[in-house]
Amino acid sequence: MAALRKLTFAASLPLSGRWCSAAPAVFRCYSAAASGGDAKFPKNVIEHLNTSQEQQTNGVVYDKKPFRMELEEGKRYSWCLCGRSKAQPLCDGTHKLVQYKITQRPVRFQVEKNGTYWLCNCKQTKHRPFCDGTHKCEEVQKTSGK
Repeated sequence: MAALRKLTFAASLPLSGRWCSAAPAVFRCYSAAASGGDAKFPKNVIEHLNTSQEQQTNGVVYDKKPFRMELEEGKRYSWCLCGRSKAQPLCDGTHKLVQYKITQRPVRFQVEKNGTYWLCNCKQTKHRPFCDGTHKCEEVQKTSGK
């Protein structure tokens, strides 16, 4: 198992964005798959097979901190984007319930190698499904998520 690395990177967030309407900030991202000193996010190796990561809207904030999870190379996962799954951070099909009128679909993903990964639980990440530190923004922290 790869050693868990802590990466720091500067990110300039758009002023018109839904979350984090602040000046450039420093975030921390955690990933065992990252290598070297580069600010590099884990890669979704099946990203080209689906379009769910291109959805324009984000789900409700489920939690204000990421979820640490051991993932296996070659296994397909479905990350919950709507924020209503009872099996967070993974999808349990809640978005299919008609009464909730949920428009977001899960993001299907696969990792390049076995290891520890931090998955986003605030559902506002720009690097779906991986945490990019967006949960630290004041707007996310003000929400009623956990």
